[in-house]
Amino acid sequence: MNVALLIDAIVRQTMILVAQLATTAGMRAPLAHVANQVFLDLVKELQAQGVGQKIIADMFGMALRTYHAKVQRLSESATDRGKTLWEAVLSFIQDKSMVSRADILARFSRDDDMTVRGVLNDLVENGLVFKTGRGDRTAYRAARGEELGFSGADDPVERDAHMAWVAVHHLGPATRDEISQMSALEGERLDAALAALMADGRATRADHAGRESFSSGLCVIPYGAPVGWEAAVFDHYQALVVALCTKLTQGDTRADLRDAIGGSTYGFDVWDGHPLAPEVLEFLGNIRQQASELRLRVDAHNAQHSPPPRQMRVIFYAGQTVKLDDQHPGTEP
Repeated sequence: MNVALLIDAIVRQTMILVAQLATTAGMRAPLAHVANQVFLDLVKELQAQGVGQKIIADMFGMALRTYHAKVQRLSESATDRGKTLWEAVLSFIQDKSMVSRADILARFSRDDDMTVRGVLNDLVENGLVFKTGRGDRTAYRAARGEELGFSGADDPVERDAHMAWVAVHHLGPATRDEISQMSALEGERLDAALAALMADGRATRADHAGRESFSSGLCVIPYGAPVGWEAAVFDHYQALVVALCTKLTQGDTRADLRDAIGGSTYGFDVWDGHPLAPEVLEFLGNIRQQASELRLRVDAHNAQHSPPPRQMRVIFYAGQTVKLDDQHPGTEP
């Protein structure tokens, strides 16, 4: 198995997706934290699979001491426990109308001085923070929503609620920590999102095995909804990743027509005037209609019957794109 080649190919395609998301609708999404977050997430997943620290360090091509130092630096600020230094510095600036560099360095005196200065440079270069003055008179303020390219025309709480809804539906019953880990929502934003879901019945809260948990039996983001496209993209991607990981966890590297876990990709080469072109283009719409009707029937049955302790969730993912011959991979059709 050429796993290294497969990983490289998947990373390249994922970067295409990240770049497209970062520039959607003219927005300029901040990316300064992405590399560090990818590193931390990979470390956590490898640890969860039982891989030792020395082996993980070797996989990243690092000496063990360097690896430990990087994990510690990125995982938590020495000044603000529970936050990375990047998050803590940004949060501190956001809480102030204007703050001097001297005050920032004093606030994070327990952290390495040069590291704090590096974080400030990253925040400025990525447009999250604005800087004015020089030397000891340097001051910073956080960028406002309109300066980041975000429109205030819709409800940010509802956007967050859609992201949390996808996580609750996939994981439920799920704790706040589990929902936060999947949705990337934290603190007050997560609280507000969960409150919105419970307010209109999209999610319920209960004690499960002695822990507060949230559940949602249905997650539907309607076609043409003014908010929630981010959650829809996340839901599609999550379904794809879950299917692949489940297949690999079972040790299956071959496909069988009778498989209930996995996926298949089909390509159809057609052109204007092709007798089957209309049928090909209508194919996914028909699949969606059948899936929607089947889901309604399943939901109707479930509403009348109590589920047993052990249930089976079947996740079906369907996607499509149309690419012309003169388009390159990763470009929008």
